[in-house]
Amino acid sequence: MKITKDEYILRNFSKIQHKKWELYVITRIIHLLNDPELEFVCQQLIKTPDNKRYLTDLCFPQLSLYCEIDELQHSSIKHSLSDDNRMKEIIDASDFLEKRIKIYDEELNVLDLSYINHEIDLLINFIRERKKELSISKKFVPWNFYNKYNPEKYINKGYLDINDNVSFLYVRDALKCFGYTGGHYQRAIWKIKGTEKSLWFPKLYENKDWNNSLSDDLKKIEMRKTDNSSLGLIGKHQWIVFAHYKDFLGQIVYKFLGEFHSSKDFSTEHNHVFLRTKSMIDLKKYQTI
Repeated sequence: MKITKDEYILRNFSKIQHKKWELYVITRIIHLLNDPELEFVCQQLIKTPDNKRYLTDLCFPQLSLYCEIDELQHSSIKHSLSDDNRMKEIIDASDFLEKRIKIYDEELNVLDLSYINHEIDLLINFIRERKKELSISKKFVPWNFYNKYNPEKYINKGYLDINDNVSFLYVRDALKCFGYTGGHYQRAIWKIKGTEKSLWFPKLYENKDWNNSLSDDLKKIEMRKTDNSSLGLIGKHQWIVFAHYKDFLGQIVYKFLGEFHSSKDFSTEHNHVFLRTKSMIDLKKYQTI
């Protein structure tokens, strides 16, 4: 179910309502920025440069920036990932900048609020300058909440790139990027007419029939049956992958992960392996198929 922009913002804040310092710092940042062109996400699952996954406090995807609020519990415990988090949409933040706001000093005493506010002000100035620099270089795209999942956006651009954090709400919207003109589509695989490639919409976590997984570096998919029964010999597959996830608000999305090819060298009868070969897909040639 689609939500409104207002509901999106309110749900963001509701996710941190029981974390008093996160709530204070994040809401102050967003309110003082007062910039409807900036998308923000609270508690976004990210992949860091060292291939670790954790929930970052505040993320600005357009700016390739995330912020951490250093509370007492800010540790591996705070960002430990439960099995449920394997179902959540992940952003590759390998090239993101990290900024931190300290709440406590070295002796674990709460810092003066005026100091914390000053640090917030510095961060806000940094965010504004970063947006300005990206705008000058024409690398900043204003946030259009209602266009975020629109396939026409990517058809007009002419490509899909994992760095653009591409997701769709419906399978048919991903298919439209490759010339599909039909209605709803619910199968997990769709062959692109006139090519050897298919679109694949896997659940990359354990479910009733499958126990598929995505490597920490997001470059390898492993396919297994939940009961570990035989899959037979792996075929020659070229799959453009849109993984079935829940976003941070609980909406089902299909996130673009790139093009993956089957690997006979790494596969077994019970475990089929697919390796990423492309992180960007040229859509122009598919619109004429």
